[in-house]
Amino acid sequence: MGLGKKTVEELDVKGKRVLVRCDFNVPMKEGVITNDNRIVAALPTIKKLIENGGKVILCSHLGKPKNGPEEKFSLAPVAVRLSELLGKNVVFANDDTVVGEQAKAAVAAMNDGDVVLLQNTRFRKEETKNLPEFSEELASLADCYVNDAFGSAHRAHCSTAGVTDYIKDTAVGYLMEKEIRYLGNAVNDPVRPFTAILGGAKVADKLNVISNLLEKVDTLIIGGGMAYTFLAAKGYEVGSSLVDNEKIDYCKDMMKKAEEKGVKLLLPVDTAVAASFPDPIDAPIDVQMVAADAMPAGMMGLDIGPETEKLFADAVLASKTVVWNGPMGVFENPTLAAGTLAVAKAMAEADATTVIGGGDSAAAVMQLGFGDKMTHISTGGGASLEYLEGKELPGIACIQNA
Repeated sequence: MGLGKKTVEELDVKGKRVLVRCDFNVPMKEGVITNDNRIVAALPTIKKLIENGGKVILCSHLGKPKNGPEEKFSLAPVAVRLSELLGKNVVFANDDTVVGEQAKAAVAAMNDGDVVLLQNTRFRKEETKNLPEFSEELASLADCYVNDAFGSAHRAHCSTAGVTDYIKDTAVGYLMEKEIRYLGNAVNDPVRPFTAILGGAKVADKLNVISNLLEKVDTLIIGGGMAYTFLAAKGYEVGSSLVDNEKIDYCKDMMKKAEEKGVKLLLPVDTAVAASFPDPIDAPIDVQMVAADAMPAGMMGLDIGPETEKLFADAVLASKTVVWNGPMGVFENPTLAAGTLAVAKAMAEADATTVIGGGDSAAAVMQLGFGDKMTHISTGGGASLEYLEGKELPGIACIQNA
């Protein structure tokens, strides 16, 4: 399956002003960037546009400013880090209105290959409401537009979608291209057998994902906190484990759907239980392993057990495409990371296309040291989930077709 969208490779930018939507929503502590992964991930697209003689105007949001401009959400530190990484000066247009006098002057003074970074797009309240006046102002700075912010592609904001109403020459950047190629193709055109692994806390977060994946996969593995609602739906005692009582009938329906579709639905066969949730989350904790259908009342399931680790790992190793979203247990605790570790290890060893669907699973895989063993780790949490649900993302839909 092809990409279907025009890419940065196909965009003629020589001498043109190119507005690039990046994802510079990086963690900060007292004005210092604590993790620059998202900035590094944007470099290939930025460098390509510089090499091809474009005038590169970057924009992004950072955090959630509530009442317009707030100093702690300024992108100034990002401009400094970008300058270091690119080895050239990135001009920071420090306008609270984003497209103010400084921004206009900075863009007017640009030579081919120069880079300007605009202030936080969310300093404008119109941004999240996708109001045309801000979209038009942003568009007035540029001749073409590149979206490379997959993490924000599920939101129809001025800088991710609205701006394309006023700029017709549009493309996706390298990061976005990779997401569509791996995440999209893994789900819509997989090499089989295709296995999806879903974990994390709540069934409610993944309702549409479960239903959509059952249409596409050969095997669906359910772990993490959400597994206990499925076990409860089977009539098992699940003690004080996290259960979404309102979703028990839904889980029954999904188990029935799997059976009708001939999809293997794998649930934990044993589980690590403890008297209560660890507090703090990484505190030492006493656990015991029990069969999934013999959980003691009053005990809480916090990770999959060793039998389940083997069951899940065998399914992964027999697959040709594996997509994983959500940890198997409370992976932030060393004692309760075993299940997540076992799945990550199996994926690293599998002769398969392995895609990690953002969020906690991406954090877990990096933390456990398996990041470089995966085919693709998605940069988007919410965006990845919506993609797995089969939704069209506004930030991709608005880009010119190839």
